[in-house]
Amino acid sequence: MRFVEEIVVEEFLPTFRSMLAEDLRERGLTQSEVAEALGISQSAVSKYAHGDVARREEFLGDERVQELVERVGEGLTEGGMSPVQALVEAEVLIRRLEDGDVLARLHEDAMPELAEYDGSFRVHDPESELRTTERVLSSVRRGLRRLENTSGFATLIPAVGSNLVVCTPDAEGLDDVAGVPGRIFDVKGRATVPSEPEFGVSEHVATVLLSARRAGSDARAALNVRYSPAIVERLTDAGLTTAEFDGDRPTEEAVPAALATDPDADVLYQTGGYGVEPIVYLLGPDAETVAERVGELV
Repeated sequence: MRFVEEIVVEEFLPTFRSMLAEDLRERGLTQSEVAEALGISQSAVSKYAHGDVARREEFLGDERVQELVERVGEGLTEGGMSPVQALVEAEVLIRRLEDGDVLARLHEDAMPELAEYDGSFRVHDPESELRTTERVLSSVRRGLRRLENTSGFATLIPAVGSNLVVCTPDAEGLDDVAGVPGRIFDVKGRATVPSEPEFGVSEHVATVLLSARRAGSDARAALNVRYSPAIVERLTDAGLTTAEFDGDRPTEEAVPAALATDPDADVLYQTGGYGVEPIVYLLGPDAETVAERVGELV
């Protein structure tokens, strides 16, 4: 695992500092003055001056880096720029270079797993696609761990299997919902998760979650378990709001109808019909909360 900050420290900073040290020396500053201006040792300045530090051509030839070096060098020499301002200017450029630019490409080279994001992610942006999707997947994983450690959960898995799903904040379709490929099944009395969560692998439970959100629910996660009147009663006794589907299956039309009275219902259920298994759907703000509610049933 390589952090983009490592790329900045190992690849960008040596080149940038050596360029800036060279610029300051050309402006007449002594080695000691350069060291003080950059906040580094004189021995480091000496290494820069003698070419003992490897420099990346990607930054040496970048006009933006060249322009910043010249501007910072002039500002520090003539007193028109403080060290703090110079730092801010450098940080701004670094953020730009991380945003789908040269630093993002170098980061991708160092960590090929990032290639699927086409270098378009913003590592320092808390709302970036990369961080959003990873937070969703992490939520599913944490919820699954809680379910696997909940004694008796396997007895709640319906014949069609269970699935725990979480959607992105602005989810519009199935590709915005992460779940378990192949669903969770009861194998000899043990809840079995066949593989790591992925996006776009759940149609059944994801459709219920998306339909509930379109009907006004704030839920971000959902889990289906088997139905019985006793299960619904226990959930009600636990203080959760329940709503029954109109009909024997949770169609995109039936979900809004069930939530018409209370869009914030925590539990949706269907009593089944000919060839249709009855199911209970637990809704919640995240996978952990939904998994925790299973504890009310075992």
